[in-house]
Amino acid sequence: MTATVVTAGPPGRLQALRYGLCVGCISFGGPAGQIGILHRELVEERRWLPGEEFERALNLCMLLPGPEALQLVIYLGWRWYGAVGGIVAGLCFLLPAALLLTGLSLGYLLYGRLAPVAAVIAGLQCVVVALVAQAVQRLAQRALGGWRQRLIALAAFAALALLQAPFLLVIVASGAAGALVLTPRPVAAVVAAPVAWQRTALCLGLGLGCWLLPWLLVAGERFGTRPPPLYLYFSKVALGGFGGAYAVLAYVNQELAGTLGWLGSGDLLAGVALAETTPGPLVLVLQFYGFVSGWHSQGPLSPAAAALLCSALASWAMFLPSFVLVIALAPYVERLRSNALLAAALEAVSAAVVAVLAVFALQVARKVLLPEGLWLPDWRATGLALGSWLVLTRTRLDLPWVLAGGAGLSLAARLLAG
Repeated sequence: MTATVVTAGPPGRLQALRYGLCVGCISFGGPAGQIGILHRELVEERRWLPGEEFERALNLCMLLPGPEALQLVIYLGWRWYGAVGGIVAGLCFLLPAALLLTGLSLGYLLYGRLAPVAAVIAGLQCVVVALVAQAVQRLAQRALGGWRQRLIALAAFAALALLQAPFLLVIVASGAAGALVLTPRPVAAVVAAPVAWQRTALCLGLGLGCWLLPWLLVAGERFGTRPPPLYLYFSKVALGGFGGAYAVLAYVNQELAGTLGWLGSGDLLAGVALAETTPGPLVLVLQFYGFVSGWHSQGPLSPAAAALLCSALASWAMFLPSFVLVIALAPYVERLRSNALLAAALEAVSAAVVAVLAVFALQVARKVLLPEGLWLPDWRATGLALGSWLVLTRTRLDLPWVLAGGAGLSLAARLLAG
């Protein structure tokens, strides 16, 4: 029998704001690392949220286009403080990385080289490898309670890792399989308010208005010919952004350097490198692409002004749907428990989510620990990742201190090696 975990209740507004900014500054590692940070901090350490609700919110975010970790943060802000809380939480998660990436983008264009932060970032990535492994282990213990759930997770992992199946197809297929073969666990009856269709319609209408305002601003050629098509293009990418950041980047890279010709191949690679050195969602790289595209465009604005305008348009188009969709759909997350068929489907989705995070974890580990291939591991990074995992699993040391320790040790090792 699993013991009931008593939650501490929601944080105060100022406490939540400070924590949101802190997470925005340390959320390295892509979606898997960010979700691992949130699970460890909010469910296990601070106990601001029950683990079951965390899973249900994550299931919703996995089904929506856009960055899952950002959407999860927006949901949590909405859960505690309504629509305003969701907006503030999402902005806290995005702004530190967006501001940092703007500075790095300007440095790239002016000087053509990255800032000397490789050693610090390498240390942070080693800690992220450990954090992701811990998150996958703990989520698996909760979501894979029976042999059917384990079979669904294994099939989802094989489809993603071996067959390169589309992410959304795997999630939908897992949910359908769960509805057919799983018997949902008994849940308490949900006393839900009537479906607020008017509220949902209002939220979607306001979201459409927020999308139209920048379009009306840049329509025509008053700011040059690049901003209008760029805004429309990144809006299309945002609404079709299923499959995770890497799937989105694969599609965008082909378009931007090929069909559209807005960037060179060197710009594409530099953008990914810069985005990997910042916290926040990896799809922030689209902000960099907008910045560089605007810098090289022709028009009445200076290169810096055009770059800032195009990067702002790219970010607005990419992240606005996440805010609108999560705030519009969040009130219905708890209602899903009252439907037995949906409960079984979501239980299977939870199992598939474990597989998704496991694939993300392998991608992160391969990049950090095996940069030169399977037979040439980076032993320094492997040792630091293993040490970080031991600290995370065997001690109660706060995560910021573990991250700081990993960064410091990596920097010291690099300086000693000359």
